[in-house]
Amino acid sequence: MANKPVPPRPAPRLYLATPEVDDPSQLASQLPELLAAADVAAVLLRLKQTDQRTMIARVKALAPAIQNAGAALLLDGHVELVARAGADGAHLTGLAALDEAWPSLKPDRIAGVGGLATRHDSMTAGEAGADYLLFGEPDAKGQRPSTEAIAERLQWWDELFEPPCIGFAASLAEASEFSAAGADFVLVGDLIWADPRGAKAALIDAAQAIAQAYEAAFGKAKAGTDKAGHG
Repeated sequence: MANKPVPPRPAPRLYLATPEVDDPSQLASQLPELLAAADVAAVLLRLKQTDQRTMIARVKALAPAIQNAGAALLLDGHVELVARAGADGAHLTGLAALDEAWPSLKPDRIAGVGGLATRHDSMTAGEAGADYLLFGEPDAKGQRPSTEAIAERLQWWDELFEPPCIGFAASLAEASEFSAAGADFVLVGDLIWADPRGAKAALIDAAQAIAQAYEAAFGKAKAGTDKAGHG
């Protein structure tokens, strides 16, 4: 039993964060092509704050393009709108927000969490049943840990805990590093939307960077497993 090969871990998938959405029409027309261009597991919808009715209408304008592509639609906060807008879940910041959102999201919807400053907070969120943990996003002041610190946290989490971990990548280099560190997903946002070549080219590049880093870090183990058979 000791020599049984470890099954190959799957390559990380993309988690795409939108710009802050005010008028959803342009994004709605862009999304089908974008989501067809790369393997995007989920889209994090950031809504411009306004009245609830308007925000729900914006989610509903974008939901078909996302969900028909097989991606999950998560709201950045706004737990109270998830069910009414037909979203798949919410991304929460901090343990208190996770705690508060739990009754309205579970068991049917996704509750992911970021804003976890310490390893202890991360473990508490995992034990509470968070569907994923996000590491490396900017705090309220726009500060974030170093790339090395984020990669180290991802590696630590990946080796010890079950819930998926996500690395927040502000550059292609970070996307590669987090993929190699053992992230299950890599979140990309501004680096996609700010690319002068357009979002599609940037998203394809991000997917390739993640795949290459994964292959370099885990490919040998994968090849070894294949030769030995799958168990």
